[in-house]
This record gives sequence, structure tokens and C-alpha cells, in this order.
Amino acid sequence: MRGADEARVERARNLHNRARDIAYAYDFAKARAQLLKALVLLDQVVDREAARSTPVLIHVLVSLAYVETEGGQVGAGLSRLDVARGLADVLPEPKRSELLGLTLEQRGILLIRAGELDEALEVLDEAEHLLAAGLRAGAGDPTVLATLYLNRSLAHIEAANPSGANVELRRCVDFAAANPEVHGSLGVKARHNLGYVAYMTGDIPTALRYYEEARDAGLQPTLLLDRARALLAAGLAEEAARNLTDALPMLRKQRAGQDAAEVEVTLAAAELVQGTAERARQWARRAERRFTRRGNARWAAVAALAAMRSQTDTALAWGRGTAAQAVAAVKLADRLRTLMLEDESALALMLAIRLELLRGNVESAEMLIEQMPPSRPTTPVDNQMMARLCRAELAVARGERRRALAEARTGLTVLGKARDRMGGLELVCGTAIHGRQLGELAIQLVLDGRRTDPRRLFTWLEQTRAQVYRYEPLPTIADSEMAKKAAELRHVRRALQLDRLAGRPVGKLDRLAAALQRDVVRLGWHTSAWGSPRPVASLAEVTAALGDRALVEFAMSRGHLVAVVVADGRTRLIRLGSAADAVEPAARLHADLDALAPDTLPAAIVQVVRGSAERSAEALDRNLVRPLMGAVGDRDLVIVPTGPLYAIPWGVVPSLRGRPVVVAPSATTWLSAHRASAPAGRTLLARGPLLTGDVVEDSTLRSVYPDAVTLEGEGATVAEVLAALDGAELAHLAAHGEHEPTNALFSRLELADGPLFAYEVARLRQPPRQVVLAACELALNYVRPGDEALGYAGAMLAGGVQTVIAATSRVGDAAAAGAMVAYHRRLAAGVPPARALAESVAEDPYRRPFICLGAG
Repeated sequence: MRGADEARVERARNLHNRARDIAYAYDFAKARAQLLKALVLLDQVVDREAARSTPVLIHVLVSLAYVETEGGQVGAGLSRLDVARGLADVLPEPKRSELLGLTLEQRGILLIRAGELDEALEVLDEAEHLLAAGLRAGAGDPTVLATLYLNRSLAHIEAANPSGANVELRRCVDFAAANPEVHGSLGVKARHNLGYVAYMTGDIPTALRYYEEARDAGLQPTLLLDRARALLAAGLAEEAARNLTDALPMLRKQRAGQDAAEVEVTLAAAELVQGTAERARQWARRAERRFTRRGNARWAAVAALAAMRSQTDTALAWGRGTAAQAVAAVKLADRLRTLMLEDESALALMLAIRLELLRGNVESAEMLIEQMPPSRPTTPVDNQMMARLCRAELAVARGERRRALAEARTGLTVLGKARDRMGGLELVCGTAIHGRQLGELAIQLVLDGRRTDPRRLFTWLEQTRAQVYRYEPLPTIADSEMAKKAAELRHVRRALQLDRLAGRPVGKLDRLAAALQRDVVRLGWHTSAWGSPRPVASLAEVTAALGDRALVEFAMSRGHLVAVVVADGRTRLIRLGSAADAVEPAARLHADLDALAPDTLPAAIVQVVRGSAERSAEALDRNLVRPLMGAVGDRDLVIVPTGPLYAIPWGVVPSLRGRPVVVAPSATTWLSAHRASAPAGRTLLARGPLLTGDVVEDSTLRSVYPDAVTLEGEGATVAEVLAALDGAELAHLAAHGEHEPTNALFSRLELADGPLFAYEVARLRQPPRQVVLAACELALNYVRPGDEALGYAGAMLAGGVQTVIAATSRVGDAAAAGAMVAYHRRLAAGVPPARALAESVAEDPYRRPFICLGAG
């Protein structure tokens, strides 16, 4: 009998060890099945003392408590621990210390999951004392003590104590390194959690770097969740949502109820940022029900807050709030405060304040704003911006316009400091969303003043738009994995293009390209730090630099368009009417020009489409340009568009035909490009594959630039073109291009060995003075809130190129060649870029949708 009992215990021990490894990989359902088998075996042991089954039974019960709690059975988990504690407490030393410490450590984890943080820390402190004593006496597993440090860091994270969390995580990393017996995943998990602490303190690139280091350690769903939180902090809601929707089915499969509910409440936050309040409310309510079933009061309250925020956003959008909504927000704030959720409590108060202001209850809003706690080092930037917005809106309600503008200015300064810590163009660009409402409020206040001061409006526009272009670029950080993924992506994109041309199926390659693109994007978030910000241009600086030119800066407010015109030392505001009167013809014009692009289009179709394009151009002229003529006269123009106006090729607008026009994301961007100096260098002529025989520019351009470096055929590879671009004075790139609307930094120019991506051209050590993109639609941008417009040409400007010539629509090979020959002949004759392009485009404006960006 003794032999049979010992065999059962050994089998149970093996099942437990296997289940523990499975649980480390977050497959809780499978781990529970293994542990239940072990429990059945141990129940069959007759002579427990002889077989020494009690320690194994305690381990099985403790592990069962963990996996059952993760599966939503919190009560069952606690019951298992009660049994285990009773068994451990009567064991002789040092086994008692070892196994009682193990049991208490697991109870601490469950208390953290239930939101009982103070009790959890007390229990974990007692467990640490017992576990350390057991190890000193030669009993126990160092992995358990390392796990305790990791879990104690979670309690500090939940309590918004990043310094305490960092101490525990460093102890875990160091202890794991000093004890080879510690399970290998624990050190990785600790580094992952160091990333979460970095996220808490606003250091998003560091957080994303830690998450990347933990990517291959079986933590995929949790990594996706935490990465999504970091991306939301950077304003990248679409990217965050993609990570969350990838994580959710994994967690459901693992029956990881707590983490699945956290994904759902984070999805609610992502939907809110994207403006889909009803979907946000649905996710939040689903998460609230799940947390409530698990008995986690803290997270249930957080989910309730997400649902309330979605309802408040809807009320504000409709301009209608109720007293019941405001009362509910105050009650939720009290509930969150009792749960020690200070930032969340403050946010609920802010919702109540905005609802009261919406209803005209200024005194109630004043009382509530006095209850708001001050920001902490871990307060999210989104919450800080909301607090400034509440104070600014309260000041408006009191009639204190100057105070409201001061609140907006301070908030945008705080946001600027957060942006300065970001890495890569995307993170810098996305952060603007957190200041959108503050910026809009400031611009509305300036426009609604009794006597609108156009100079003040100019200043506010420059402070709230296109901030990504203010940063000095830094050289690329070498990252071997990113370079490898980028090379794979280039190869797949090239194969994809060839298969499409040959009519072969491309589904598999398309999916592979999408996966590789996601990998490159992910790696770029923490390997592509951006530089220090340049100051915002002052009106005096811009006025002095303009000389005989005029600057027109468009803006939208409450569905209306305005323009600030700076010309001849004067600044004027011109109100242009409904934004729809410009946005709709701009969209129609873009579609018409795309349709006109093919070189072989039948004449009858050309006539019909051209007629439509002319009508759209006339509408833009009537609504956007002719009202400005009294202010700008016949001057050359610098145009700063807004939103959909970025897609306009200004040379087709009748009043601007033949007039030099430079387009820039902001006056600050234009001034930086205008002031920049680049040493004289070589001229590069590069030609990509698959251009038709109608392209006749090659020989002509060689005669215009006889000393140019020429790359074509198999020699026009990405590496060769990038090398030749670095330090060039002028680069002419004739190739097919494609704007990528879902991720502008992956807009591409097709070369011999595959695409040259936008993010690659933003990283030249010595960027060219001028780049000419004789390609389709590479002047297009993906415009994020705050007029943060980014695309292929924009990436070049952000990377330091002074002037970029590019098309806003598709363009035929022959039309592009004709425009470029005419342009370069004028350029070589000493005509400035903007004028040379205007004159060249005027010869056939509807087939030559090129614009001049940057300095001109």
C-alpha cells in the first residue's frame, strides 16, 4: 500500500509542476484540469504520513486557488486557501514557514485582485518573513519569494505608488538573477511590470521598450493589454483597439476573467477617444458586470466610470444634460474615493462639473471644482487636460475670458511636456488629441470676442496645430530586429505588387505584409526617439520672413471656416462661411483628379470628368480663395490648410492658376524650412520600376543635370537611393507611389527591390534641400486631431527636407513626366521652386496635381 501511495503522490507532484508551467503561460483552464487530477490522486492516498502527501496537497490547493480565481471563482479560491492554511499551520518547522508563507502569499494575490490593497500588503509582508525564514533553513522554492516581490509590486501599482512598485520589481529582477532556480518567466514578468510603471509616470517609449523585451515570454495577452494602455496615453486609439481585440479572444480561451474584463474597460476608453460613445458604453457595462461577479469592487467602479463618461460625452455632444446624470457622477466620485481611486474620483467630479455647466448651474460647478484633488505624478495627462478644460469652461461661464485662455495655455504647456517625452513621429503626433478640446475652446473664445484680434488667433493656431513638425529629428537608432522586419516587409511588398500585376491571388502575402508592418510599427515606437522642440514662431518673425509674400492660415470652428491673412505687415481675419461649402467640393475635386489620372483615358470621359473637376475648383475658388483676394492681392502665397483642405492642389483653383503657392502644416513649419540652410551637394535622379514607355523625362533631365548621380533599373534599390539622398542638394524620384491612409508612415515609393517607406526618409542624417516626388498622391496626409498631418511628403519635412514637390492625387506617367521636365528646366534656369512649379502646373492643371510644400 505504501508503494501505491508514494506513486500517487509522485504523479500528483508531476501534475502540479506541469500545471504550474501551464498557468505561467496563462492557460488557466488547462492548468485547473491538471490540478484537479492531482487532487483526485491525493484523495486516494491512504497512509498520508508515510507518503508525505500533505506538502504536495498544499501546493496543489494553492495553485488551484490561483487558477480558479483567475477563472472567476474567487470564493472557491479563498476556500482552497483556508484548507491549505490549516494544513500548513500544524507542520513542523521549517516546512511550516515554507508552506504557510506560500499560502499567505497566494492569499495576498487574491486580495490584490479583489482590490483589498492594504490587507494584501500586510499579508504579503507576513508571507515574506515566513518564506525567507524557510529558505534560510533550507526549505522552500526561491521562485515563491520572487513571485511575492512581483505581486507586491502589483499592489503598489494598484495604489498608484510607482516608486514602491519599482523597488519591488528591482528586487524581483535581482533575486531571480542571483537564484538560477527561480522560474525563468518571473524576471521577464518583472521587466514587463517595470514597463507598466513607466507608463504610469508618462514615459511611454520606455514602457513600450520593456513590453517588447517581454514579448516572447508567454505573456502575449497581458502584453497586448498593457501596450494598448500606453498607446492610448499617446493618443493612438485605433492602434490600441487593434491590440485589445487581439488580446480578448486569447483571454477568453484561457478563462482569465480579470484580465478579460480589464481589456473590455480599456476598449471602452479606446472607443471614447475615437468618438464612438455608444460602443464605449456597451464595453464598459459588460466589464462592470464581469468585475461585479468576481467581487472586485474597485475595478467595477472603474468600469462604471467609463460607462458614465460615455454618457456624459453624448450629453455634451447633444447639448443636453440632466440633473440625475450630475448627481450620479457625484455619487460615483464618492464611491471611487472610498476605494482609494483618487484620479478616477477626480474624473467623475469633472464629469459632474461639465454636466452642471451644461445645465447652467455655475454655483454647483464651483462647489464641485473646489473638491477636486490636485494632480499627482501618476495622474494621466488626459485627466490633467480635462481638469484644465473644466476650469476654463467655468471661467467662460463666469464671463472671465482671460482666465479661461490662461487655463487653456497652461494645459497646452503641460501637454507639450508630455509630448516632449514621446518617441517616434506617431507618438508625438498622436498626443495632440488630449489637447483637442482645450485648443478648440481657446480658438472659439478668440473668435467670439467682441473685437476679434487676428494676431491673437494666429498665436493660438500656431500653439495648437502641427506640433510634430517643431521637433528636431535625430539619427535613426540602430535596431537589428527592426531592420530585419523592414527588409522582410520590403520583400513581401515587392512580391505582392508583382503578383497583383500578374493577376495571381495575393491574400496570403497581403496578410503577411500587414503582420510585418505591425511589427515594424511596434518596434518603431521605442527605437525612434524624436528630438527637442523648436519654439513656436511669433507673428513678428513670420511677418519679417514673408517679405512680399502673403500667408493664409485656415481654421475651422463650430462648422465654420475662417482665414488669418498676414500680408504687407498687417494681419486680418476673414470669415469664410460654412466649412461644408469647402470640404465637399474639395472631396469631389480629389475624386475627379484621381479619375483623370490614366494617360489612356478616352477623350469623352476626360471631357465629362474634367467638367466636374472644373465645377469643384470653381466652388473652392468662390468659397475659399476669392474672399481673400482683397487682402493678398497678387502676392505669392504660403497656405496653411486645415483638415480636408490638405488634399487640395491649389494650382487648379482659377484665382491661383500660375501663382506661386507654398503649402505648410503651420507657419512655424514654414519659417523653420525657410530659415534652414543646407550645403551645396549633388543632384540625384532616381527612377523606379514599372513606369510606362510614355515617360520621356529621363534623357531631358540628364541634359538639364549632366553631373547628376543617376540610379535606375536594378541599381535603384532602397539602400542606394537612401545613401544618395543623404547629403544631396536636389533629388528627383520618379516612381509609382501610394499613400497609406491607415498608417501614413507606411506610404511608399516603389523602387527596384521594393518600397521605400515614409518613416525611412524621415531619418536622413543630412536631408536634401529639395526632393521632387514624381509619383502619385504622396502629398496626401493622414490628419489627426490638432491638424497633425502626416504622410510621405510630411515625413520628409519633419525629417529636415526644406522643400518637397509632390502630388495630392493620382497622376499619369506621361502627365508627371511633362510636368517634371517643365519644372526642372525652370528650376535649373534659376526660377524658385514654388514659381517654377506654378508655371509648370498651369500648362495642364487638372492632370498635374502637384503642390510645393515646405519653404518653396
